Amino acid sequence: MCIEHELSVIQNPRQHSKGRFLHYGQWIGEKPPSAKQRVRLAILAALEKKPTDFADFLRLMEESGFAVKQGRGGVISFLAPGQEKSTRLRASTLGAGFDPEDIKAVIAGERPLPELPEEPTVPPRRVNLIIDIQERMAQGKGPAYERWAKVYNLKQMAAALQYLQEHHLTDYAALTASTEAAVDHFHKLSDELRTTEEALSKTSELMAATVDYAKTRPVFDGYKAARYSKKYLAQHEAELATYRAAKDTMNTILNGAKLPKIEALKKSRRELAGQKKELYAEYRDAQRQMREAVAIKANIDHLLGITDERENKAQER
Repeated sequence: MCIEHELSVIQNPRQHSKGRFLHYGQWIGEKPPSAKQRVRLAILAALEKKPTDFADFLRLMEESGFAVKQGRGGVISFLAPGQEKSTRLRASTLGAGFDPEDIKAVIAGERPLPELPEEPTVPPRRVNLIIDIQERMAQGKGPAYERWAKVYNLKQMAAALQYLQEHHLTDYAALTASTEAAVDHFHKLSDELRTTEEALSKTSELMAATVDYAKTRPVFDGYKAARYSKKYLAQHEAELATYRAAKDTMNTILNGAKLPKIEALKKSRRELAGQKKELYAEYRDAQRQMREAVAIKANIDHLLGITDERENKAQER
């Protein structure tokens, strides 16, 4: 590795069909790889070192210069050097084979290394994407336009142009970044909503168990005073079963922590219910924005022929 020039040795470089090695510019697509691609490359490099377990894999990622962030619910993200935004370890972000469970399966020898997806080719930077689209539509020529016209209509493209103007998206890179931001925002809210719902469910469950425990504790004390009499057990079997179930639930949820007072639990439940209501409203709005952004970009991709280019590359593999 050459630290001075920030170059590294590429393990197992890809080759042409005739066996000739690709030069470095072709390897990275004539431009530095994106943050996601850097994460994928680092993951593959770490897996090639045969980590003993998932924790060892995360250690190798840290040694390669990536910050490892572990969130609620087992969410894992990597922050590439020089990047401000972390990248989630999941298939929807990095591609097939890059879920945590997939990585664990590779470590266990149950599946091969995931394939490195090629990054989509972005069209040349345009002075104004809106003008370019309008000109493409006005010409009405070319195979890309003909294929697009079979699926979409002018009304849809008019909506797409209006979307670009309202969001001040004047080039393709900005459109891509805006769409990815909408998708990431939706997933973030989805995770927050799920976490809040889980906390609300646990709080409600703990409250119910606490009430059942308080109601049936005198019955258990009587059973204990009766020296665990079979006759007493037969008379109060249902109450004692409720007592044991409530106690087990409390122990599981608290996991050694002190039981909060019932008023504190009620307050927590009210706050969580309020948070859930607010988050759900944001979630629905983010979902709408994400769907709109993804649909608009897909429409534009078809018109510009970007989708066709990706499909052709996939068929050539």
